[in-house]
Amino acid sequence: MRRRRNAAGHGSADDLHHRYQMREKMISIGDDFWIENGDGDNVFKVDGKAVRVRNTLDFKDINGNVVCTIQERKLRLKESMAILTPDGQQVAEVKKAIVSPVRDRISVEMDGSPDLDVKGNIVDHEYTLKAGDQEVAQVSKKWFRVRDSYGVEIEPGQNDIVILAVAVCIDQMSHDSGS
Repeated sequence: MRRRRNAAGHGSADDLHHRYQMREKMISIGDDFWIENGDGDNVFKVDGKAVRVRNTLDFKDINGNVVCTIQERKLRLKESMAILTPDGQQVAEVKKAIVSPVRDRISVEMDGSPDLDVKGNIVDHEYTLKAGDQEVAQVSKKWFRVRDSYGVEIEPGQNDIVILAVAVCIDQMSHDSGS
């Protein structure tokens, strides 16, 4: 049975889902921001770095340890961003393809696990991530009353860091005016 947290993201200790709060459009290369849990506590810092060849975002835990890195891939036909482990192994690649002049399609190729489909309204942060028929995460603005915020609720058994990194990539790609 799926348990939902209340509008503030609070839940009981036995809640199975993890919910995080993200800031809309504050995610950009060169900026730093915090990802909060449903209780409003900072849990991951995303450290934006503009590097010579590639722009990167480092995900750090509360102690400052890098838990994954996002690298923007610019020399490709499709805009894409790779998600890497701290030792540099790619775990996912988020790709944006233009389907029509007004619609983008984003796909997530996972290394070692099923690829993810992104379904819903990406720009308005109302979408789901699915591996086949199984929902792995839901993104929505309706859980938080804070302006310019949205939530990411992750199903049990998923890698929260990778799913959050995917959400950051999608936000970056959907608001990137240079694409």
